[in-house]
Amino acid sequence: MSFLTRRKPMDGGFVAEHHKLKATLGWPHLIALGVGAIVGTGIYTLIGVGAGLAGPGVMLSFAIAGAVCACAALAYAEMATLIPAAGSAYTYSYSVLGEGLAWIVGWSLILEYTVVCGAVAAGWAGHAAEFVTIPVDPKWMASTFALEGSKLVFSGGFNALGALIALAVAGLLLIGTRESATVNMVLVVVKLAALGLFVFLALPAFDASHFTPFSPYGFSGVNADGTKVGVMAAASIIFFAFYGFDAVSTAAEETKNPEKNLTIGIVGSMIACTVIYMVVAAAAIGAVLPGVFSKADAPLVFVMEQLGHGGAAKLVAAAAVIALPTVIMAFMYGQSRIFFVMARDGLLPVGLAKVSKRGAPSFVTLITGVLAALLAGILPLGEIAALANAGTLAAFVAVLVCMMILRVKAPELKRVFKTPIWPVVGVFGVVGCLYLFTTLPNTAIIGFFVWNAIGVVVYLLYGRRKSALAGT
Repeated sequence: MSFLTRRKPMDGGFVAEHHKLKATLGWPHLIALGVGAIVGTGIYTLIGVGAGLAGPGVMLSFAIAGAVCACAALAYAEMATLIPAAGSAYTYSYSVLGEGLAWIVGWSLILEYTVVCGAVAAGWAGHAAEFVTIPVDPKWMASTFALEGSKLVFSGGFNALGALIALAVAGLLLIGTRESATVNMVLVVVKLAALGLFVFLALPAFDASHFTPFSPYGFSGVNADGTKVGVMAAASIIFFAFYGFDAVSTAAEETKNPEKNLTIGIVGSMIACTVIYMVVAAAAIGAVLPGVFSKADAPLVFVMEQLGHGGAAKLVAAAAVIALPTVIMAFMYGQSRIFFVMARDGLLPVGLAKVSKRGAPSFVTLITGVLAALLAGILPLGEIAALANAGTLAAFVAVLVCMMILRVKAPELKRVFKTPIWPVVGVFGVVGCLYLFTTLPNTAIIGFFVWNAIGVVVYLLYGRRKSALAGT
């Protein structure tokens, strides 16, 4: 069973020239990549869900969720500067925990990124449909399968808009890393401008009395129907509006001066998004009672309409259509790099690790785009997207554990960035992630373990024998 514990050297070892990625990104690209991944459906929809569960206490929920994610972000920043290679949590685990656990982390990340790409593409189609003026057969706007209770039922549709946006983003990534990152920066500026407009128009209507009582449902509680409510219930939902910064670490190999720029990209995007979320949440609650806007599907648009800013409401809605492709782009970028590195390591077919003349992994990017398009078109991903959250939490725990192990076993390593009070940050982050994992729907938890059971079989039949470290 020694194959489970064989490890890659922390410098990545020898990499053939045709399997190397081209370093073209600076810290502005990385911050935009992180903000593009994080600021998406979360700020446009989950703010309403959170307010419904915690009332004005959703402000504290944002702070708690942000604190757990900040712990993971600090660990990512330290590990990314120690091991500035593509692959993110998978690569760190391979060098610290061994091949067996690294495979599970990588397999979980494939689940996370693929499902997120498909789910967000399907969600984008729902927003974009409102702007489609030509008659469209409803079957081209609905998924092939639908959930009725716990059963998957054939409905005969295909979400063509969702599939098209997934393929369009994949096409943009195929053009080149720097080119797609530049487009992402422009789109991020547009959606941040829309959120800035929202805050500017909402603040004049700010009423401090809307924050009393601050926590009507307490810190943690359960309704008569069994629904979890309170600050922590909202935090467990809002947490998923924060992740995405981990996609920045997948760009390590394509980053110029990674020791400096990765830290700025990861920590900078987390700080920026936490501030954005709390400012927008405060403006929304101050303008309209949380019990009112929490019932709206698009709470920020609803607030603008309630304040009589119909034109601004349309701009915010349009910004949502612009915002979501940046989320797809960030996660599809991360997914293709995870796929690429696992193939380069021999755990997946090595032919997937080919790099184009522009220095991008074109073949795996195309595969990722097709998979996301199929998921967006066929499955009711709104119901199963929690699977992605399980994969995220597994990766976060792995990175936090890697950081703590190296602090104990290799304190002499030169660390460009050091996680402050690392024992506290590490333990709090792991405990927080494990707690949030328990709050996931049972179907997501079961699905996560089933997915990884399949992954273990794939590894034992293929990856174990084909690994680049086999025989070493």
